[in-house]
Amino acid sequence: MSQEQYIYAVARVRSKELALLDKSVLEQLLSCKTYEDCLKILSDKGWGDHNGESAEEILSQEREKTWSFIRELVSDMSVFDTFLYEKDFHNLKAAIKQVYIRNEVPNIFINDGTVDANQIYEAVKNHDFSILPEHMQVPAEEAYQVQMRNGDGQLCDVILDRAALDTIYKMAAASENELLMEYAELRIVTANLNSSIRGAKTGKRIEFFEMALAQCKTLSKKELVRASLMGVEAIYDYLETTVYDDAVNALKESFSSFERWCDNLIINRIKPQKFNTTSVSPLAAYILARENEIKTVRILLSGKLNDLPENSIRERLRDMYV
Repeated sequence: MSQEQYIYAVARVRSKELALLDKSVLEQLLSCKTYEDCLKILSDKGWGDHNGESAEEILSQEREKTWSFIRELVSDMSVFDTFLYEKDFHNLKAAIKQVYIRNEVPNIFINDGTVDANQIYEAVKNHDFSILPEHMQVPAEEAYQVQMRNGDGQLCDVILDRAALDTIYKMAAASENELLMEYAELRIVTANLNSSIRGAKTGKRIEFFEMALAQCKTLSKKELVRASLMGVEAIYDYLETTVYDDAVNALKESFSSFERWCDNLIINRIKPQKFNTTSVSPLAAYILARENEIKTVRILLSGKLNDLPENSIRERLRDMYV
């Protein structure tokens, strides 16, 4: 796209940002007495198609609205594939498990990845990974063999989760886009910390950490593996020497607090894109802002549906882009 096209696209995004939910709207939703009252407010804000949809249908519609809007602005959508690779590898995991149990499981595939879910399933069913993109072929074969020969579903997941992270990192670097590269870095950091903490708590061996943790610039894989083998406190000690020292308090509080910290880290790092006017980055930031918004609304609605106390819901909510 030319600079003039980016300026037009960013101007369209700026107009859409005005409709993003802010803290005041979240407070309004939190103060609702019922789940149904929340849906009414969201409907008034333009969420859903006003046809009495379920919450999940509304959230799905909002995600499709986001991508439909971006497709209006950009002719080559591959620039945003960095956000979609994890869906492909999720579908690959699901397909391998489904073929392994020799039974079709409904609703296990995610739509809107870079590869059609049916194509992934056919590749696994026919054991022909040549029909998949090159970056999926080797890990697909490795995970397939682990699952089919050993029935080791956990190792299958680890192989494909790591491959997804490596793909995100490689493709973001190839894009040379600053926002995409920062997103990839932070996505790997948060995934690595997740694997390290869970692995340390369950006493995983060095082979697990070497396979599960991906390379990135701002955390040393070597040091994180060493700390993970020593235990959770050693991970905290290592993190306190890094730029992610504020993750320690979140981890000590609860795992849900840590997950919130992970999402907030990304959303707060992309906020400067609100002042960028001449690149694809503000469009990418808008996609991430909407995904964060949809996740936050899902958490809030789930809390209301399950009659959780307001404070319990509040501590799970993510920071907003606006």
